[in-house]
Amino acid sequence: MKKILNILGPGIITAALVFGPSKMTITSKMGADYEFGLMWIVIIALFFMGTFTAMCSRIGVVQDKSLLTLIKENFNKNIGIAIGIGIFLVATSFQAGNSIGVGIAIGESTGTSKDLWIITFTILGIALLFFPSFYKVMEKLMIGLVLIMLFCFIATLFLTEINVTKLAAGFVPQLPKGSLGLVIAFTASCFSLVGAFYQTYLIQERKKVNPNGVSIQQSARGAYTGVAILGFMSSSVLICAAAVLFPKGIHVSSAAEMGKALEPLFGTYASSLFFIGLFGASFSSLVGNATVGGALLGDALGFGSSLESKKVKALISVVMILGCIVAVSFGKLPLELIVLAQSVTIFLVPFIGISILLIANSKKVMGTNANNMFYKVVGALGLVVIFVLMFSNIYDMFLK
Repeated sequence: MKKILNILGPGIITAALVFGPSKMTITSKMGADYEFGLMWIVIIALFFMGTFTAMCSRIGVVQDKSLLTLIKENFNKNIGIAIGIGIFLVATSFQAGNSIGVGIAIGESTGTSKDLWIITFTILGIALLFFPSFYKVMEKLMIGLVLIMLFCFIATLFLTEINVTKLAAGFVPQLPKGSLGLVIAFTASCFSLVGAFYQTYLIQERKKVNPNGVSIQQSARGAYTGVAILGFMSSSVLICAAAVLFPKGIHVSSAAEMGKALEPLFGTYASSLFFIGLFGASFSSLVGNATVGGALLGDALGFGSSLESKKVKALISVVMILGCIVAVSFGKLPLELIVLAQSVTIFLVPFIGISILLIANSKKVMGTNANNMFYKVVGALGLVVIFVLMFSNIYDMFLK
């Protein structure tokens, strides 16, 4: 078990924090609106996500210094600080969505107020920070939540009748009319450079738990396994929506709506399973997203990024509390916060991608473990994808 945790723990945490309620909403809409026609984009997004996550895992194994510290020392101190502050702002802006996902998942399935559950699980999330060895607690929690999600989505899939021919055809690249926005949204959320970036920190936390730790090959294997789990969960939601909602012409605007749409078709059993999966996605992101934001702000401000640091725990708590306040006060993620998060992300992500690639390519930093030709080429192609996403977002937000 220890060996499995060494290899898979960080990768599974990354998968859990990336697969949040917003990802479930996007994949639900992809299936409900375009059936299996967008399955191909899952493979492409995961290919680049896996490559960058494996790169970051290697950095975490080779280096004891944090990635932000390496960026400050090798490139520019202000860029490192800006990345840390930017990620904190993005994490805080999206935290309300994770809190609302938790509230809706339990509230809808039990017929109770979502606000009660938002507050309850925010308090529980903060309490987890003060357990001895928070990293160990988070790792076990995330693995448990991912197993719950996998069980729920596999069980839901078994209830659906899937047209295998149409599913196979969905892996052939195509762009149905009106689907470009969803393709961009899914790629941006699944090819998460913030998640890949934090993988270095998770590997380093895992090294503290087990100094003998993980080899380069094992870290890459764990990264790809985590991304494969992320892909399976995304695909499961998309396939379920495509097989069940698309033929009925049912369109959804959120993951919660998909859960409710399943009930008249499959009964309360399937609906409850889906809401349990939504809870797992939301609570794992509530804890994971806050941890990323707090740890990287701490690193940017010179407090370090250790999850045992009281200052870092305080910053993580701030992200959770602000998310809870916004969720209870507004009942949804305010448009202003969405715009702020998108604006910061547009200009932040290219710097993150370039920094990861330059550090991973550097023989000065990585020695003989610097990127080989495969990682250099795929990393460069990944940056092209990131810049395409950036320009399309700039056009959509400011020029359209």
